[in-house]
Amino acid sequence: MDAVRFTDDKLAAKVGVDVKTISRWKADPGRVPHARHRWATADALGVDESVLWPDALRQTIKTGVDREVVAVYSRRADCPTAVWRRLLTNATDTITFAGYTNYFLWLQHPTLTSVLRRKAECGTAVRFLLGDPDSDVTHRREQIEDVPLTVGVRIRSTLAELDALRDQRSVDARFSDAHIAMSVFLFDRDAMVTPHLSAQIGHDSPLLHLRRRQDDGLYDRFASHIDDLWSEARPVWRGT
Repeated sequence: MDAVRFTDDKLAAKVGVDVKTISRWKADPGRVPHARHRWATADALGVDESVLWPDALRQTIKTGVDREVVAVYSRRADCPTAVWRRLLTNATDTITFAGYTNYFLWLQHPTLTSVLRRKAECGTAVRFLLGDPDSDVTHRREQIEDVPLTVGVRIRSTLAELDALRDQRSVDARFSDAHIAMSVFLFDRDAMVTPHLSAQIGHDSPLLHLRRRQDDGLYDRFASHIDDLWSEARPVWRGT
């Protein structure tokens, strides 16, 4: 502040906080402001954020194999719906739903079909990788889960929703039984991955939120896995 001749009042006006807040920051260097205030302060003073609050930077930057992990949820149901909505809204290039039934998507987002139509009309490639409702793998999973809303019923519900998107060239759907144990959802550079546990339904299984930050990292490995399954999958709609 001395170097750029900033008083507490001037910095407070630049950052958009009360002047008393600036005084508290100066009196307690261990106090870590909200991110937006850290960024605004660093910009105003012309220094890197790490110069002002090195502890905050160490807390937010990951190194090693987990640097692509954005968040971890013990159950998929614990992830706020707003997170999924933001991923859907922000994706512009590709969206891939590689859940075995994908049924929960419409429960969380009743207007999903309309959203995907608008995305497709803007050029976003939308892919659905589904389990075959009539396959032996599906029937065995139904026996394991033993719930009234069977796997086959959930898949057919998704297919009924997708039927309204058949006229969209950017929307494709295929059958595969190879992802019965793991669901992967891709939104441009973000991925939501659910490894399914024993007899538990998807919403009770863990969820990893990943964001691509490097070549051949966690995101790339899961995305490549889905691309491999997609290349071997069968088209849902005849003649495609």
